[in-house]
Amino acid sequence: MSMFDAMNISNSGLTTNRKWLDAISDNITNMNNVSRTDEAAFQARYVVARAADYGKPAGAYVAGNMWGNPEGRVVDMPDHPLADARGQVRVPDINLSDQMAQLMQAQRAYQANLAVVERTKAAYEAAIGIGR
Repeated sequence: MSMFDAMNISNSGLTTNRKWLDAISDNITNMNNVSRTDEAAFQARYVVARAADYGKPAGAYVAGNMWGNPEGRVVDMPDHPLADARGQVRVPDINLSDQMAQLMQAQRAYQANLAVVERTKAAYEAAIGIGR
């Protein structure tokens, strides 16, 4: 594997992890959205990542998204302006603990890929310096 292959694999990992972090931040941002009971709740987004293998190491890519349950949870909030006659509203079914655990995994994966890019760059610069 050349240094450029290592750089390309890490770059694909960085892109995939950035999209994962974007999805997690959207979920956390919208976890307190409130909807009427006759409307759909905010749907959490989950990134589906796949290994790209075309006969040589090629990295990773985002194959698509999975979506959370539009039913969400119905909770009692009688003072909320969107509450129905029974005092209930619909909120997303997003667990903050799960999202934070995923956030830590995505951050660590991003940092690991970034470290590989930096080390590959340093090795490439050292190789160029040998010829001087």
